[in-house]
Amino acid sequence: MKFGIFDHVDRSGLPLDEFYEQRLRITELYDRSGFHAYHVAEHHFTPLGLAASPSVYLSSVIQRTKRLRIGSLVYTLPLYHPLRLAEEICMLDHLSRGRLQVGLGRGISPIESHYYGESSDKETSRQVYQETLDILLAALTQKQVNYQGQYRQADNVPIELLPAQRPYPPLWMGVQSFENADFAAKYKMNMVCILEPEEMRSRIDRYRATWRKLHGEEPSQDMLTGLSVFIVVAETDAKAAEIADRCYKAWFHNFNYLYRLHGRSPMLGERANNFADLQKLGRGIAGSPETVTQFLANKIDKAGINYLVGQFVFGDMSFEESSHSIELFSCHVMPALGAVAQPA
Repeated sequence: MKFGIFDHVDRSGLPLDEFYEQRLRITELYDRSGFHAYHVAEHHFTPLGLAASPSVYLSSVIQRTKRLRIGSLVYTLPLYHPLRLAEEICMLDHLSRGRLQVGLGRGISPIESHYYGESSDKETSRQVYQETLDILLAALTQKQVNYQGQYRQADNVPIELLPAQRPYPPLWMGVQSFENADFAAKYKMNMVCILEPEEMRSRIDRYRATWRKLHGEEPSQDMLTGLSVFIVVAETDAKAAEIADRCYKAWFHNFNYLYRLHGRSPMLGERANNFADLQKLGRGIAGSPETVTQFLANKIDKAGINYLVGQFVFGDMSFEESSHSIELFSCHVMPALGAVAQPA
């Protein structure tokens, strides 16, 4: 079992310079605490995500960490020119000395894509994503790229930068549907889900079956299938619940900002509007180390995962609250769940 972090990098109310500095201090704590990887969301024009350029943000994280793997979850591919993104990935991989992880996706918010002039038509979006992915992977593995698609082209482009990790850094995908599980298996991507354990296990089973069918073998033990959960740890259940409820309300406001502005509903359905209901749905836990351990052990067993991804910092959580929660988790919950710190 490995442990990672997912971070929306959502607005907390602090001035931006203080906000970024606080987040970077938290990444130093993750680095010292034996977490496997730190995954950052990409969002635009919303308080839900202030790491609008994951590459820029991660370049600072690299300088503040030594062992922690770092990466996007996900780069919204239709918003990028694939040749430019390939160069950024190569730079980050070398700057981090081979610690980069690369999450790739079509994007979860049609509103954000629309602001960039991208089509909201599902089939067009799929084709743009596929063509962008084709060029990106070619640019990470070849010395010259020639590709003529309907929406993306590369005309005999010479490639100067190649990644430190070959053929390229580990790929990641956020998976909700069986179709996405198939896609992740096809491209040998690690995957993370926000699902109930039984649904998660069905996606893992599909992922493994598709992997065997396409590649003629089982996925290696290095391939990670992860479940993402909000996590708050304090000395008592009551104190953890108090922090989680306040901070989740701020996160929920940020999450729904663009949907409220446009009178729309989230793509994956409405989220619980308070932490107590989120916990009842199994998508978050706030409690003492013992409570959190029991809750997560049950999730891990039912889901059949080998990677647990905690969303530890969200909303208006203070540095003191978040750092204490992370320290309790790493000192008490991780060892209890059989965690072994993996050297970079």
